[in-house]
Amino acid sequence: MTLRFDTDVSTAQTQYGTVLLDQRTGEYWELNPTGELVVRTLMDGGDEAAAVAALVARFEIDRDRAEQDVRALLRDLRAAGLVS
Repeated sequence: MTLRFDTDVSTAQTQYGTVLLDQRTGEYWELNPTGELVVRTLMDGGDEAAAVAALVARFEIDRDRAEQDVRALLRDLRAAGLVS
């Protein structure tokens, strides 16, 4: 599953993670380092399982928690219309 931000979404890297701007609504979203890792993994062509594995490896959290976090982030990004 390759994740892509919609054309109306701008991104900027900061020292705290990635900031997303929905140009249609003017709303900002900030991805912390875990969210940024999930999004980057999916944008690079990885699937949800790869994103979970990346979280477990980098942040030493348990797999169940990582799966919940990946699903929640994707649900929120889709609900906001930020990704396709």
